[in-house]
Amino acid sequence: MPKFSANLSMLFTELPFLERFAAARSAGFSAVEYLFPYEYPPAQLADLLAENGLTQVLFNLPAGNWGAGDRGIAVDPARTEEFRDGVAKAVAYAKALGVPRLNCLAGKAAPGASEALMRRTLVDNLRHAADVLAGEGLSLLVEFINRKDIPGFFLHGTNQTLALLDEVDRSNAYLQYDMYHAQREEGELAATLRAHLPRIGHIQVADNPGRHQPGTGEINYPFLFAEMDRLGYQGHVGLEYVPAPDTVASLGFIKEFGYSL
Repeated sequence: MPKFSANLSMLFTELPFLERFAAARSAGFSAVEYLFPYEYPPAQLADLLAENGLTQVLFNLPAGNWGAGDRGIAVDPARTEEFRDGVAKAVAYAKALGVPRLNCLAGKAAPGASEALMRRTLVDNLRHAADVLAGEGLSLLVEFINRKDIPGFFLHGTNQTLALLDEVDRSNAYLQYDMYHAQREEGELAATLRAHLPRIGHIQVADNPGRHQPGTGEINYPFLFAEMDRLGYQGHVGLEYVPAPDTVASLGFIKEFGYSL
């Protein structure tokens, strides 16, 4: 049975962020994830996790100025120092929160930089991040994003990202596989699980179109969840979707598919 993790950046958004931990626990979750912790002191977040009996499975490395449109900076040769400072900050939060893995968003193509230079920058930054994380017993994830939602995102496919990880050549670096982005960009979801599961460090889900909960669109999630079980996937499945009509109602798919929290 899948182990579901509530993505608090997407779920329970009718509540202030710090109140979403209790809401997740009340709904039955034992695990959470979210985009970024950096707005809050790590001790405050650690207390919320402990008070609600939650584990946190994931968050992202700092990704630049999100409000200004940044979606990662690892690919930008002019922001290498900023990226590496962010790695150190993320590790400090991960240690305080007991988080075992951190995800890197490569970002959109940097204006004026050649593709070759951006790739070299990304490889060097990922090697640095993986080495720093390895020293703390942490895993590094790298995620691709579909170009319909974020035009110009540098990593936009499974094979492209795995080839990059081959070049990075670090044993603690894995693919973060978001099935919504994969469906919009390339499809072949079950085939990708079968071919590459040992290289997938975390799975996230949403349906298409609309990025709503599983069961609202074209993706056959009952089949895919059963396939994850058959293949022996042991990680969490992050619920990173836009709930419709609201979070509590959206969670009905879990029972409908024969699962529980």
